[in-house]
Amino acid sequence: MKVLITGASGRVGRAIYIRLCSGHEALGYDQAPSSTADIVAPLEDTDRLRCALEGVDAVVHTAALHAPHVGLRSEAEFERVNVHCTAELLRLSLEAGIRRFVFTSTTALYGAAATPPGQAGWVTEDTIPLPRTIYHRTKLQAENLLEAAAGGGELEVTVLRMSRCFPEPSPLMAAYRLHRGVDARDVADAHAAALESGGGGFRKFIISGATPFVPGDCKDLFESAPGVLRRRAPGLVAEFERRSWALPDRIDRVYSSHKAASELGWNPQFGYAELLAELDRRSSEVLPP
Repeated sequence: MKVLITGASGRVGRAIYIRLCSGHEALGYDQAPSSTADIVAPLEDTDRLRCALEGVDAVVHTAALHAPHVGLRSEAEFERVNVHCTAELLRLSLEAGIRRFVFTSTTALYGAAATPPGQAGWVTEDTIPLPRTIYHRTKLQAENLLEAAAGGGELEVTVLRMSRCFPEPSPLMAAYRLHRGVDARDVADAHAAALESGGGGFRKFIISGATPFVPGDCKDLFESAPGVLRRRAPGLVAEFERRSWALPDRIDRVYSSHKAASELGWNPQFGYAELLAELDRRSSEVLPP
């Protein structure tokens, strides 16, 4: 199928573009020039967007203002980019006869709900978000307007709430891959699975790295994470010891991707071992400790 990808110059958009080039026709749209932006224009350019949607079978909407923009951009700009531009893209997509829409969202919108007092949060799609910032609120608003549109039966919407996937210090990233982080390539695979699986109506999935933890670990993860790590992830513990890195004292949340594995057939391939290999290769995707 021919797929329009907004935000194609960003890390995640670029990964999705590259993944969809295998088996699909990818068309990248971004206001920032790059090798994956076939069309360079802002989301607000309705004429360019309408032309871009001609002959397209599906849309992957990744473009947004993100957490690092909080405090640097006004709340009105967050509303405009994350909510109003999503609504306009949706309107133009329906006008063009497009009936498949994948929305790149974030686990950050769970906000305070991800970290209950006294134990690690076990976060699933059924966890009710308690957003903290304008970023959280506008991503949730965009999800809600897409869900309302899908309720009419003429549109298939899949929301993918992805966890952290940007470069951070390597000990942090390695531990996060067990409970609240994911590789951009796995995120891209999830988008491909969402496009290819169908399903109709509105669906939402958490996309995060494979976790060795179970809900019964939540209290111990919060009180004494090293003991749980030694039991559940001895390979990671051995790597931390070999590199003289300290284990995290506390893990405050676990994002569960079990629903995506079950319903999309998606399973993350790039865990902490791949991340450490990238560090050793001096990849720019991983920051040194």
